[in-house]
Amino acid sequence: MLKITMFSAADSVKGQGVGSVYTELVRLLKTRESDQISLQINQYGRSDISHYHTVNFPFYLSTFMPGRGRKIGFVHFLPETLEGSLKLPKIAKAIFYRYVIAFYKRMDQLVVVNPSFIPKLEAYGISKDKVTYIPNFVSAEMFHPASDSRKRALREQYHYPDRFTILGSGQVQVRKGVFDFIELAKRHPEMQFIWTGGFSFGRITDGYEKLKQVVDNPPANLSFPGIIDRDKLVDYYNLADLFLLPSYNELFPMSVLEAFSTHTPVLLRDLDLYHAIIKGDYAAAKDVDEMDQIISDLSSDSTVLTALKRKAKQAADYYSEERLAKIWLQFYTEQARKG
Repeated sequence: MLKITMFSAADSVKGQGVGSVYTELVRLLKTRESDQISLQINQYGRSDISHYHTVNFPFYLSTFMPGRGRKIGFVHFLPETLEGSLKLPKIAKAIFYRYVIAFYKRMDQLVVVNPSFIPKLEAYGISKDKVTYIPNFVSAEMFHPASDSRKRALREQYHYPDRFTILGSGQVQVRKGVFDFIELAKRHPEMQFIWTGGFSFGRITDGYEKLKQVVDNPPANLSFPGIIDRDKLVDYYNLADLFLLPSYNELFPMSVLEAFSTHTPVLLRDLDLYHAIIKGDYAAAKDVDEMDQIISDLSSDSTVLTALKRKAKQAADYYSEERLAKIWLQFYTEQARKG
């Protein structure tokens, strides 16, 4: 039996995708691979594999300790992907960015959730042979589609009008394109807009002051319910007609997979990094004006919306738990042999 230790502080800050990725993987291994894997969390006993999900400094120090086995690092971000997320002094930013790369270089193997990150890691001096691509996934048991009658009941339960509803999700920050989401809400007062998520990192969030003003006083058709527990988040996907993430930079957003899993049609900013993982599964827009046009088209043409819903279901089937469980077990087994 493989002995694996997960090192993570991802669940210490609510409302961030890293925590969702970590939670899903731990749950997957405990439920589907418990006969193959012995799992422990943030313990320093001997392991065949130490899997680092976050870059906390104590975890970095632990990489120099004996008994860590094969060291695996999860690349949830690179320095450039943090731009537009956190507002840090220049010197602190420079130090932190160098530390992140040093942490990754301490690993025996890295895992990325998007293959577009492999050449970017190479640019930092990390060989592509040390990088493995394994996509994200979500629990189909937790995130599942609802019937039309249930959708109407959910809108009533959460006090939303029964009209075309658009959901966005993630931390409230500039990088996520929240300002474009707000602009679209202003352009479409006949529709309902909802953004689930909050300021997970408080005042150091980039654009905090301006965003906080809108969150506290949004247009009448725009709702910010805050950070929603995952067991309730499925309700928001199911009461929506469309999921919109206007983010400027991502890896493989858990929110998109959650939308797919509920068979909710997806509209995204047309980023190159999506092409390698979910091309053809979503509607793409280059800017807020294209988003505006697509929203208008989808709200007035049910056949187009239904076709996009079918694509969401196909994507959910591909990124299934069963398939990813086999991939992770094979990966861990191969890495343990190299240890």
